[in-house]
Amino acid sequence: MPRRTIPDRAVEFLREWSVPRQMAGQDHRREAAESAMARHGRPRTEKADSVGTSICPYCAVGCAQLIYAKDRQPIAVEGDPSSPINQGTLCPKGAATMGLMTSPMRLDRVLHRAPHATEWREVSLDWAMDRIAHLTKQTRDESFVGDAPDGTRLNHTMAIGSLGGATLDNEENYLIKKLFTAGLGMVFVENQARV
Repeated sequence: MPRRTIPDRAVEFLREWSVPRQMAGQDHRREAAESAMARHGRPRTEKADSVGTSICPYCAVGCAQLIYAKDRQPIAVEGDPSSPINQGTLCPKGAATMGLMTSPMRLDRVLHRAPHATEWREVSLDWAMDRIAHLTKQTRDESFVGDAPDGTRLNHTMAIGSLGGATLDNEENYLIKKLFTAGLGMVFVENQARV
């Protein structure tokens, strides 16, 4: 391929730049705004063989998303225009969901590091959930205070706390609060959205 000279590159730049085309009378909303790349480009969603729906994972607004996939692999994420919440729009974080899903650094398995260990080991989700339940019950049983010294009924533990994430909506936070305070006796129940 021959090397382009500076005058050739300048001519190409002026041909692609919209201002000279607008000055020549082209419509700034149509042909003057269109570059060669835009004329020949195709939407990335055109290659999808399936479209699924999802909810943005970043906050409690609950913006609906369309996940376009080819061969069961995501190729694009867009806002869902049928959603009354976001009406097809996404904030910058929501628009970056594709990077979250396809990042090679994304964890897609459960890792556990035992106390005093230096290495992580892969475990099953069932094992991890059983372990969390066992340690929660053990800690609650060991630290549960039924009555204060003066006889006041307490029924609480101050050894366990909960910090919820900003993706939890009001209804989920309500249920978490009821379960953790009434069911387990937790005193410290907070949400990351308030921190």
